[in-house]
Parts: sequence; C-alpha cells; structure tokens
Amino acid sequence: MPSRRRSIGLHRARRLRALSRLGLKTLPLRQRLVEGSEHAVLGALAAIAAYVPTQYLGVHEGFWGAISALAVVQAEFHMARSTARDQFTGALLGRLVGVAVVVPFGQHLWAYAIAVITAIVAAWLIAIPSAARLAAITATIILLVPHTGSAQRMMLSRIGEVTWGVTVAIAIVWAAQWLQDRFETEPVRDRDRAEPL
Repeated sequence: MPSRRRSIGLHRARRLRALSRLGLKTLPLRQRLVEGSEHAVLGALAAIAAYVPTQYLGVHEGFWGAISALAVVQAEFHMARSTARDQFTGALLGRLVGVAVVVPFGQHLWAYAIAVITAIVAAWLIAIPSAARLAAITATIILLVPHTGSAQRMMLSRIGEVTWGVTVAIAIVWAAQWLQDRFETEPVRDRDRAEPL
C-alpha cells in the first residue's frame, strides 16, 4: 500500500496547490473552517511541543523554537519539508552573516544594512532564494535585537532553538500526514477484503 499512500499524499498536495491558486474564497465557508481548524491545531500542537521542553531545560528564549515550528507547519508534509529547509537555511545564513558583521563592526545601522544585503545575496548564491527573507530577518535579530552575552553565543543559541522548532514541526506534520493517509486507506482495505474473488 505505500504507493497508494503516496498517491493520496500527492493528491492532497495537488489539491492544496490548486486551492492556493484559486483562492480560498472559492471554498464554501464550512470547508474553509475545517481546513483552517486542521492547520490551526497542527500549528498550536507544534508550537507547544517545541516550547514546553525548553522550559524544563532552562532555555531562556525557547519561544524561538515555537516561532520556528509555526513557520514550518503546513497542511501537507512535502510543503512542510521545503518550508523547513528554507527556515533552517535562512536562519543559519542570517546568523552566520549577522555574527560575521556584528563582531568586527558592532551594531551600527550601516553594518545592519551590509548584513541584510549579504544574507539575501548569500541565499541566492546557494540557489535557495526562498530562504533569503528568513536570512535577512535573522540578521536583523542578530544586529538590532538587544541581547546579553556574545553574538556568537546568541547565534549558537538561536540555531539550536530554530533547529529544535523545525524538527518538532516536521515530526508533527509527518505524523499527522501518516495518520490521515492511514485513515483514508483503511476503508479501501476493508472493501477489498469484503469483495469475493
């Protein structure tokens, strides 16, 4: 049945892409409520699952894991994977560029401009332009958000928090997709058994 499950997942991905092209306004209100509720529950579950453990581990800014999880959660696993790649790559590039700029030049406005430009260009150079926005946002956090400790420590802390949030989101979306595919294939299996040979 793996090919059947894969085809269900691909069918759902195509349906979601078609919905995004047509616009959600074409859907009946009830269907928008159902689709939105599913997405909301996944988002809340991922954010809480990413945030709660950080509190027990003494991570002071565990909210970055929750924010990353929310940024990654999508209604379909394949979409979440590409968003996770963008989130992780953008965060890593933005942090590396941010630290590379803030350590020698400090938190000046001109240094910030250089960091944003460099982060965006770096994302394009590694052929992941969809990560450029996140790289620039992360460089902004490094250069403009007040923090205690060194920029290097902040960078490592954020990379860990983002990685944790992305991992939790991917695991939750994968589990939700697996359960949905399993429930969608169950009636087919029962019907196949009931048919005489």
